[in-house]
Amino acid sequence: MNRRVVFPFPAIVGMEKAKLALLAVAVNPSIGGVLLRGGDKGTGKTTLVRSFADVLPEIEVVADCPFNCDPHDPQLMCDSCYARYQRGEKLPVAVRKMRVVDMPLSITVDRLIGTLDIRRAITEGVRALQPGLLAEANRNILYIDEVNLLDDYIVDVILDAAAYGWNIVEREGVSVRHPRQVHTNSLHEPEEGELRPQLLDRFGLVVDVETPQDPGGVRAEIVRRVEEFNRDPEGFYRRWERDRED
Repeated sequence: MNRRVVFPFPAIVGMEKAKLALLAVAVNPSIGGVLLRGGDKGTGKTTLVRSFADVLPEIEVVADCPFNCDPHDPQLMCDSCYARYQRGEKLPVAVRKMRVVDMPLSITVDRLIGTLDIRRAITEGVRALQPGLLAEANRNILYIDEVNLLDDYIVDVILDAAAYGWNIVEREGVSVRHPRQVHTNSLHEPEEGELRPQLLDRFGLVVDVETPQDPGGVRAEIVRRVEEFNRDPEGFYRRWERDRED
């Protein structure tokens, strides 16, 4: 299956503070998320986040767990994996690439935290949980574009999960708890509305992105690289592969 070619992270011109913030959180996730704020539309903030995922290392997960649990750390296991660990069961390990999980502004609470798996309930007569977006994003990157436009109740759910480090789902007699260790990268356009202070406090780093103004310098180099990438994405990606690996 062909891989979708992303713009190489080291090939992005400018935004050095934003790059440094993303790399700092990758090295030490306990810092918290990164909020990229300001700048005109089209300055490359979204491209930067998606390119960042490409340089992140692979992680080890419990192969048959939908929550991407850490097979070596009991503190980062869901209740099911922890019970297996306590019984002395050898948890199957898989190596996966970290990825960006997009959160749409129209997301529902059930899609965010998880809900009853109707298909299994009908076909198998069992109550099972269908994991939500927070489960997919565990130990990955949760990307929220225009975070200030999210519904208040969705913001409250995210704040609760961030405060406790766990997502607790209780639906129709099903109760599941899984860790929520998420790199939250978000974009905020101040002209589209203010960000709730409670949510702003959850980001470890806030970086103001400025639009380059010199038409003959940085902006010209940005245009040149984008055109080169559009002409030959795979060739451009390979030319920056050594810098990406470093």
